[in-house]
Amino acid sequence: MDWLNYHHLLYFWTVAREGGIGRAAETLRLSQPTISAQIRTLEAALGQRLFDRQGRRLVLTDVGQVVFGYADEIFGIGRELVETLRGRPPGRPVQLTVGVANAVPKLVVQKLLRPAFEGDERVRLVCLEDNPEQLVARLATHSLDVVIADVPAPPHVRVKVFNHLLGESATAFFAPAPIARKLARRFPASLDGAPILLPTSNTLVRRDLDHWFEREGLHPQLMAEFEDSALMKIFGREVGMVFPAPMAIADEVCRLYGVKMVGQTSGVVERYYAISAERRVKHPGVLAITSAARDQVFGSSARRPGGGHPV
Repeated sequence: MDWLNYHHLLYFWTVAREGGIGRAAETLRLSQPTISAQIRTLEAALGQRLFDRQGRRLVLTDVGQVVFGYADEIFGIGRELVETLRGRPPGRPVQLTVGVANAVPKLVVQKLLRPAFEGDERVRLVCLEDNPEQLVARLATHSLDVVIADVPAPPHVRVKVFNHLLGESATAFFAPAPIARKLARRFPASLDGAPILLPTSNTLVRRDLDHWFEREGLHPQLMAEFEDSALMKIFGREVGMVFPAPMAIADEVCRLYGVKMVGQTSGVVERYYAISAERRVKHPGVLAITSAARDQVFGSSARRPGGGHPV
């Protein structure tokens, strides 16, 4: 193949961005069979499969992720050209593609990512969510600049990556004000038998909380488990139940969800990591995130700046 058909690349890029052929067909105002045929033509020209089907979902192959990264840059440059010709200020922003482990609370993610927009460099953020293993694998294809996770990359991963500790936070419990006031008087003993919401059992913080309950001799009444920490907070507010969250975002949790803190645990610490393919971080957006995390988000509890630990 000597020349790339950019129409076919656009159809592929749109399907990947929209998450399926149906939505892409609406965006492009083309029929689904037309788009499917053009993607097959692109795959034949490249000699590689770009999508795999998992049930009803299309997921990018490893090659598809690489092609999508290039397509994103190509069409990003096209948008900048149009904006420049329309008289808008030129200057290409630096793209920062961040993978976020789905167990990391969204408020923590927001606090960690915000400094990327506050530096001298213009940044265009792409934020993707998945399980840590899948995200770390994508570092090898350079389709991600950094992964933010609540656990370090395990030593058995097949790619060379480095764990940079961003900081740590104690864990506290929250509830609507009337319940929080009642439970705070005898915390933590008041949690014994109390209806409670917790993260799912496959998360590190859940295992640590279970051990803490056991050490304290507490048997709260587990009412629901959540993978999505934001949904857990909303549910806790609406049904009037206790839920955990990091102390690092206590003010935001109380303000946004209209709850009060019941009390803070002893010994249940949530740690957050930036996982990268390089020992010394160079991307300006990632540097802004790591510096602000250690100095502002987590304060003195964070490890001081330095190189990452290899895996």
